[in-house]
Amino acid sequence: MTKKYGIGTLCVQAGYKPGKGEPRQIPVVQSTTFKYEDSEQMAKLFDLEEEGYFYTRLQNPTNDHVAAKLAALEGGVAAMLTSSGQAANFYACFNICNAGDHIVSASGIYGGTFNLIGTSMRKMGIEVTFVDQNASAEEISKAFRPNTKLLFGEMISNPGVMVLDIEKFAAIAHSHGVPLIVDNTFATPVNCRPFEWGADIVTHSTTKYMDGHGVAVGGAIIDSGNFDWSAYPDKFPGLCKPDESYHGLIYTEKFGKAAFITKATSQLMRDFGSIQSPQNAFYLNMGLQSLHVRMARHCSSALKVASFLNGHPDVAWINYSDLESDPQHDLQQKYLPKGSCGVIAFGLKGGRDFAIRFMDNLKLATIETHVADCYTCILHPASHTHRQLSDEQLIEAGVAPDLIRLSIGLEDPEDLIADIEQAIAAAKE
Repeated sequence: MTKKYGIGTLCVQAGYKPGKGEPRQIPVVQSTTFKYEDSEQMAKLFDLEEEGYFYTRLQNPTNDHVAAKLAALEGGVAAMLTSSGQAANFYACFNICNAGDHIVSASGIYGGTFNLIGTSMRKMGIEVTFVDQNASAEEISKAFRPNTKLLFGEMISNPGVMVLDIEKFAAIAHSHGVPLIVDNTFATPVNCRPFEWGADIVTHSTTKYMDGHGVAVGGAIIDSGNFDWSAYPDKFPGLCKPDESYHGLIYTEKFGKAAFITKATSQLMRDFGSIQSPQNAFYLNMGLQSLHVRMARHCSSALKVASFLNGHPDVAWINYSDLESDPQHDLQQKYLPKGSCGVIAFGLKGGRDFAIRFMDNLKLATIETHVADCYTCILHPASHTHRQLSDEQLIEAGVAPDLIRLSIGLEDPEDLIADIEQAIAAAKE
């Protein structure tokens, strides 16, 4: 099933086509191992000479069906499911980075990813330079070094909901001979397909809109197949030079456009094991079947709530690119014409204490670390997920100290607006 079908058809039917008498729904293959008749068959699987299943840590039929659906949705050539969005971003970067290498990344990304790249990967000998994604191409290019291996950004940043100028970032990355990796979690392929704008690899925390229920943690990597690794063999030796753990196999020669995902699966998943469970993949597929319907509702409701907040006297500022008054509205219209997402960032007059009183008085929106599912939820990063950072460090990470992240669910927007209104009033008492 290819992209000739509409996004809704792909959400429902891509990745799995049952035959006569087979299950209509993707079956859950809840087995760690698979049987073979002789050792020769198993040997060929371990040597990557044949396709097949031998251990679920590397591949599983349920996961492969769902990964194929994600590849179809994004317009890529191959995909891999991981145990979380964090694992997806780590694998996507580490698949082409070694100790001594360097990454350039937008600074206003999810705090967990900021720490992953900026702290944990530094301990592995991989350096990073964070840049303002709204800076000029010339300024961002100054961050590149001869050992830079990739450029990273989020399509819609978490929690600041800033829109990435993909074409600008892709042009910068390609001028330096490296791929652009885009985390497309908030937009989902329903609202934006970054490959169509020059991105090379897309990652997702499938825990969010894709799952939609708030029941299953997961992640995914999708490769466009468009980046020519073999044009830079010395820069990407892991893909272009022999892998001694597979008898000298060269991924680009053996697997062509599927080289990146094959290496990530057969090497990184083999060694680190952050596989998504088949049961969670099944839950993910159930969410994907309604993704195109839910995203439209999230966006329409969020625009109503954002319009209310935009005119409220106690709101100091608001970031929601779907608003015509938003500075990033032109980028939203270019990349996300069907809507951005259901997440709004705003600040209240009165400071941190007022923001906390406001959230404590909400009746429908719950305070939680999660975001982007059917329930409306809210978070004040400076008081919760980013509380270890000073105000200066928050600003460096692209998070205003008074920022409130409001994720609009599937409730009636009029009820959400009334809840916000009463909570603001109660916070003043």
